[in-house]
Amino acid sequence: MVNPGYRHFKGEDWVDPTPPPASLPHVDEVGVTGAPLKSASYFIGSLCKEYNEDFMLCKNEDRNPEHCLKEGRKVTRCAIDALQKIQSQCLDEFRAHWTCLDNKNQEFGQCREPEKAYNACLFKAFGWKKDVPFAPTNKPQIHERTPLA
Repeated sequence: MVNPGYRHFKGEDWVDPTPPPASLPHVDEVGVTGAPLKSASYFIGSLCKEYNEDFMLCKNEDRNPEHCLKEGRKVTRCAIDALQKIQSQCLDEFRAHWTCLDNKNQEFGQCREPEKAYNACLFKAFGWKKDVPFAPTNKPQIHERTPLA
């Protein structure tokens, strides 16, 4: 990882002294910051649910980090795939939503308008629908509600 410019790194590039074992297949980093991840989080969670569940079950089996590297790599690959799909069809809407999150302290409630366009694009392109887990079933999802005047 290249020096992000913090004082405590003293200008040197930082390299992880313990790279993963050579026996593990390479997987790229997801390569996005917090706002794009948060913007895509519900869709990544839905698309990658099985991989995430396998990873969490593995972590419960054994707390040794090496035990679940294979499952973790599957989660990472799935997230990368989801982000690539989002960017291939809805790049402008995605960028508008995550830029809003970035500028509004990562608060979904401050970015409902770009979120509506983003969700509509993903539904049109892929049939993906955002469902907030554990939301009441007898009320509209929070991102679909009409704001109070």
